[in-house]
Amino acid sequence: MDATTTTTSASPSRRHSPWLTAAWIGLLTLGGLYVFGATNDLIADARTGLPVDHTATFTAVTATSWSTAQHTDPGVTGYVTLLERGYALHELVFAFLFLIIVAVPFRRRQPWAWWACWIPTIANAGYTLSFGAHDTTILYRSLIALIGLPLLLLVHIPAFLTRHRQPQ
Repeated sequence: MDATTTTTSASPSRRHSPWLTAAWIGLLTLGGLYVFGATNDLIADARTGLPVDHTATFTAVTATSWSTAQHTDPGVTGYVTLLERGYALHELVFAFLFLIIVAVPFRRRQPWAWWACWIPTIANAGYTLSFGAHDTTILYRSLIALIGLPLLLLVHIPAFLTRHRQPQ
């Protein structure tokens, strides 16, 4: 076999549907949003002790504002900030892991990568049911990931379930 024959016979298997490419870019974008959100939370934790998008939930759960709680009970708010920082660091680690999986093994159509990409749905549902239950702004934002991730993964079913046969 010469190089021309090899390239020609390999090219159909390397072509991807525009839908798959767009959905893959969507997954990378979603991963970027995970990184962006976690990074912003860490910055807010360092500045004010609580991300601004969590203040409405804090107020709804505690019946007091964050600034009032900082003055009246700094020990508790310090602990909340510690929890927030730990949560954001975990979120950031898993965001990078998600991006790495999507960028390399998912793109190579390794089946385990498709299954692994479903795991953030658990965190997305948890975020929607905990923070989103107390703040409609967070609820709407969280639904983007909760609905978007499964839709983007479902688009890829044909690519992961269809086996490409090698010519004999």
